[in-house]
Amino acid sequence: MAISKVEIIDGCISCGVCEQTCPEVFEMPDIARVKAGVNFNQFEDKIKESAGACPVSVIIVE
Repeated sequence: MAISKVEIIDGCISCGVCEQTCPEVFEMPDIARVKAGVNFNQFEDKIKESAGACPVSVIIVE
């Protein structure tokens, strides 16, 4: 299934798991952010792994 949107909702605790798991999509200058211009479908498995590993479940994948 193609990913159309990835977002981080309020509540990020800056643990760094998403950036460690998928640095191609996530960055963390202060709290986690989704990088602009990324083709999410190239990193689908890593994005889903990041969302599943997030301890506060703030990564939303559509």
